[in-house]
Amino acid sequence: MALAIQTILERSRLFRGLPAAALQKVTALATRRAFTQGSLIFSQGDPGDALYGVVSGRVRISASGQDGREMFLNIMEPGDTFGEIALLDGAPRTATASATAQSELILIKREPFLSLLQQEPKVTFHLLQLLCQRIRWTSGLAEDSALLASPARLARRLLSLARLQGPDPQRSARLALSQEEIARFLGLSRQMVNQYLQQWKAQGWVALGRGQITLVDQRALQSIASGSDAAADR
Repeated sequence: MALAIQTILERSRLFRGLPAAALQKVTALATRRAFTQGSLIFSQGDPGDALYGVVSGRVRISASGQDGREMFLNIMEPGDTFGEIALLDGAPRTATASATAQSELILIKREPFLSLLQQEPKVTFHLLQLLCQRIRWTSGLAEDSALLASPARLARRLLSLARLQGPDPQRSARLALSQEEIARFLGLSRQMVNQYLQQWKAQGWVALGRGQITLVDQRALQSIASGSDAAADR
């Protein structure tokens, strides 16, 4: 059974905790749209004219450099929202979004949303909080690239994606991404990523499948992500 738009918005980080009256006004702006697996939602450089939220399925966010190489950025799953920055400034999209599974999204257009922000300061505050989280996340990536060794960067990125599924480090987390995608995101060779993953597989910390990586022991990976040489050498 399909979830109501308001239920999706209530679960999103952007609108969670809003007063009921404000949430209803946001809900009134949203429409649903279905995308088949492999469908393009928007391309890098397209006008930034809408905010999206994932009702079901999975959305892959990527960007292309000047040399044409594609870099994997993130995976959006049910309850996640994306497209916030372009929604506010109207500038061209900085990334490409595509459905990696049969997906249903909610769509909120820019102009009516900006009008709502002028009327509802609590919605504006929630949006600012989310944007600050994204800025911290981006800053963290830059720091990781400059300061952490390759195994720590890989472990930290895998754990970051796992947290999108829930905060429980005791359970395993299955990530629907390939070694090639994670290598492009981190700026590492696929061979290097595979080398580390095979070592962690032998330790029982991860399981590998076609187009997926399962984190079996998140605590062990957290030790690597923190730069613990002892954990990396076990």
